[in-house]
Amino acid sequence: MAEALKTVISQSTECPVCLSTFTDPKILSCSHTFCKTCLDNLLECHGNCQIRCPVCRAVTQVPNQDVDRLQVNLALKSLIEDMEGHPQICTNCKSNDKSHAAVYCQDCGKYLCTSCLNTHSQWEGFIDHEVIAMSEISSGKVSVRRYRKCRKHPKEDEDYFCSTCRRFTCFRCGVMEHKDEGHQVVEAAAYEDKHVKNIEDLKSKVDKQQSCFQKYIDFIDEQRKSVDNAKKQCTGDINKAYDDAVRQLTEKRESLLKEVKETTDGVEKELESMKTTAKKYINQLTTMAEMVTNKIKIPLDMDTLAAHDTLCEELREVIDQKDPDYEQPKKSGIKGKSVRFKRNVGVGELGLGKIVNVVERNVALPTNKPFDEKNVSLPTYNIDNVKKVALPAQDIMYAMVGTPDGRMAVGCDTGGMKIFSTDGQLQQTVLKDVKIFGVGFLSDGRCVVMDNSNNITLYTPEYTQLNVVFTTLSRAEGGDSDLTVDDDDQIYVSYMKAKKIQVFSTAGGQAVREIPCNGYEPYQITSYHGSLIISSWDAIRLIDKQGAVQHELKKQGSFLYAAVSQWNTILIAKVKHVEGLVSIDEYTNELRHIRNLVNNYKIKKHRIDWCNLQQYRSGEIAFCTLDRLYIFRLK
Repeated sequence: MAEALKTVISQSTECPVCLSTFTDPKILSCSHTFCKTCLDNLLECHGNCQIRCPVCRAVTQVPNQDVDRLQVNLALKSLIEDMEGHPQICTNCKSNDKSHAAVYCQDCGKYLCTSCLNTHSQWEGFIDHEVIAMSEISSGKVSVRRYRKCRKHPKEDEDYFCSTCRRFTCFRCGVMEHKDEGHQVVEAAAYEDKHVKNIEDLKSKVDKQQSCFQKYIDFIDEQRKSVDNAKKQCTGDINKAYDDAVRQLTEKRESLLKEVKETTDGVEKELESMKTTAKKYINQLTTMAEMVTNKIKIPLDMDTLAAHDTLCEELREVIDQKDPDYEQPKKSGIKGKSVRFKRNVGVGELGLGKIVNVVERNVALPTNKPFDEKNVSLPTYNIDNVKKVALPAQDIMYAMVGTPDGRMAVGCDTGGMKIFSTDGQLQQTVLKDVKIFGVGFLSDGRCVVMDNSNNITLYTPEYTQLNVVFTTLSRAEGGDSDLTVDDDDQIYVSYMKAKKIQVFSTAGGQAVREIPCNGYEPYQITSYHGSLIISSWDAIRLIDKQGAVQHELKKQGSFLYAAVSQWNTILIAKVKHVEGLVSIDEYTNELRHIRNLVNNYKIKKHRIDWCNLQQYRSGEIAFCTLDRLYIFRLK
């Protein structure tokens, strides 16, 4: 009876999670006790300031996320210390004065003193038994194989398991207490085999998931390395340009380096955040897996079974999370690697150069290579969710261009420039007294404005007028005009009546040169990577800066408007003004069709055939009529 009692006490001092004797036992608010280390692991897995009890699933709030602040189970701690302070005695001796145990027989399930061990060793049937020295047990190197004894029938082994009640039972209890219909009683050995197999399956899935996320982390490291290489290359170019310049450029140099750092650091932070999340997931898997699979022991009572069932369930939930999304670090990597430094060459203004953003997947599509849509991840647009913005007055819009900070500026013939966000919100109105017919932005943020008399005025980034005078053709001489700015900050003004284009430097004065438009009227003009895109009613022409037509596209019965996309392709809006329909397509730099973006979208009809097409830096397409702005959003 005393031995049975000792077995019960021994089982009661085992933690339901780690199945080992409690170390620093802490009590949850539900009164269940666990090792402090086990509670630390549970808190880390849940990642918050509370713990859900593995036995009853009640929630306990952990003060300041510090398990040390939970109440200590002093009675249990005292009992364990008392048990550890008394050496194990021989469980085989018949006399009351029992000796200290020297070994433990795994097969007999008994502690033996030296005398009993000698007798045990001489019995022929016990020669092959597994005998363990007490020193190995106390050091923790070897685990003792426990024999389950029925609490009601101490001489009976619990050789059966009731799946309905989730508990082990002896044969007699199984017959008397688990004979009701629906109880499923199986041999304990069969349950143990199934339990071990389930744990092994979980461990296999954990290994697979860990491998999956480790590959994800490796991929993030590759992206970070390529971003870092781009940063080093860009920084090296800046330093080389600085070495060739004078000392007065130091302030400009530091500004450029800061811009590169801010751009790439933001990407690196994004990648580091993704990596941290993935590592946290692996650590969570590892911790939970170790709690469940480190020591494959068979739970002995209802609390232990409940705890392990809960842990296994939570581990399965963690394993079933989606595989990592490689698209996010890929996008961040592309964004970081696209940073380039463009040095000033042959430009009179003081400055090293500027930072430009080049999207690698579509960098200036080569004229000798066809556009390969398979190698480019292209966005799609939701024509069922188009933002329509009514302008303040009728028939007023004559210019539209993207701002340096990624918004859209609409120039009004009645006066003022309206600046809209990507969701169509009017955020700012500037130059209220200027009747705008054309607008552009220089690389340093200065604004170039042409009014309805063909006069050009230069403004600071804060829209303060600068004292720079340009000699342009009057309305009577040149007719309707349009304006664009190229990558080298040269200003191009097209004249429909004069059928030519004038080129100005930012210093003002006379045009530095002229480009003839032979046989067509330049209705609208757009700068495009060393070339010019000319819209001429039902035709789009790509010309070089001497006026030679490189490529031409015609669509009879429609008016065509062009813009440069953020991927360096060409967007062309085909408008049927009579029907009030607009379609937008994407083309290569040879004006070869790539795909349709918007098809026959219904717009309000107007008496004047004048529209503008642009794209926000974030990808939305802006199409503007004389009194309405349409924003086509990405899906």
